[in-house]
Amino acid sequence: MLRLLLLLVLFLVSRSTLVDSHKESGDWSCESDPEARVAAEFSPGLVTLDGHADDWKNVDGFEFSLLPALDPHPDHEYKGGRMIVKALHDGKDVYFMLQVDGDYVYSKGDGTKCPSVALMFQVGESATYHDMGGCKESPTTCNSASCHGYEVDIMHFSIGNAVPGRLYGGNPIDNKDGTGGDRFGHLVDVYAWNPHCRNLDGISPSGNDSSAQNDWKGAWWHDSFTTHSGFVEEDSPYASAGQKGTYYFEFSRPLRTMDRLQQDVQFTIGQSSKFSVAFWYPVDGNPWHGAQHYSVSCDWVPLDISPGSSALSKGASGNSSSNAASAFALLLSVVAVCVSVFVGYWLFKSKSIPFTRIDHL
Repeated sequence: MLRLLLLLVLFLVSRSTLVDSHKESGDWSCESDPEARVAAEFSPGLVTLDGHADDWKNVDGFEFSLLPALDPHPDHEYKGGRMIVKALHDGKDVYFMLQVDGDYVYSKGDGTKCPSVALMFQVGESATYHDMGGCKESPTTCNSASCHGYEVDIMHFSIGNAVPGRLYGGNPIDNKDGTGGDRFGHLVDVYAWNPHCRNLDGISPSGNDSSAQNDWKGAWWHDSFTTHSGFVEEDSPYASAGQKGTYYFEFSRPLRTMDRLQQDVQFTIGQSSKFSVAFWYPVDGNPWHGAQHYSVSCDWVPLDISPGSSALSKGASGNSSSNAASAFALLLSVVAVCVSVFVGYWLFKSKSIPFTRIDHL
C-alpha cells in the first residue's frame, strides 16, 4: 500500500508540474523538414547497449536542428549544436543512438539540472505530434474510451540518478508491480493522450492494470569522461562541470511487446512508424521544466524498420554463385562418365591383344 501511495504521489507531482508549465505563447505553426527520415537498418550483433558510440560509427543517421517544442522558431534554436539520431534493428529489438553536443553538467539527484531525453511514438491513428496525442479531453475526462485513437507511447530518461554506462529502464522490481516505472534511473515507459493526460504504463484514471511493464533499456555517456567504464554512484559528478563534449543516449526495446492496453507502439519489419525526439538542457545552469524542451521536428518523423534486403540479396548472390559452381561440377562429372564409357567401349570393340604365355620365359 505504501509503495502504491508513493507512486501516486510522484505521478501527481509530475502531472501538476506539466499542467502548470505546458502553455503555448500563441497560435501553433509548423514547417517541418520533408527530408527528415530515420532508417533502422537490419544489423544484428553490431552494438552493445552501454552508452558508447564507438560501435555506431558506420551507421548512418539524420542530423536535426533542435528547436523549442512550443515555439519552433530558428532564433531560439539550441545553441549547443544539432542532434544526430541513428537507429537499427536485429530482427528482435530496435536500437536508438542520440548524439548531441553540450557542456558537461550534472547534479546528482536533481534531474531538472541534468540533460534529459524522450522518444515519442504514434500509437493511435488519430494521435498528433502536436499536443502529445491531441485528445481534447480535460484531465478529469480523459480515459481510454474518451481518448481512444489518440494514444502516444513515450520513453523518458532523466539522468539525475543514472550512473554513466549503466543500464536502466525495465527491471524485475518495477515490472513486478505492473507499471512502466524505473525507481533506479528514471528511464520510464509512459503513454499519453495529451500533455495533461499522461501516465506510467499500467496506471490509468480508472484504475491500475498489473499486466504492464517497462520494455525499454538504456544508458548514457559524455565524451569528457576519462575512463571508459566502471563508474559507480559514489564517483558522481563523474567529470568536471563545463567541459565541452558530446552526450550520448543509447536505447533498445523489443520490436513487439506484450502490451494489450494500447500503450506501446508495435514495430513491424518493412513498415514505417512515426516518432519524435525531445531534449531538455539546463541552460545557464537553470533547471528546466516539463514543457521547456527542444524537439527534432515540429511534426512526426518517419522511422523505417528496414527488412534485411541487403543481407538477403547478398545471400541470394552467394547462393547463385554456389549453384553455378555445383552445375559446373555436375557437368564435369557427366563428361567424365561419358569419356569413361567411350574408352571402355572402344577397348571392347578393338582387336584383342594376342595372348603370350610366359611359362617358357
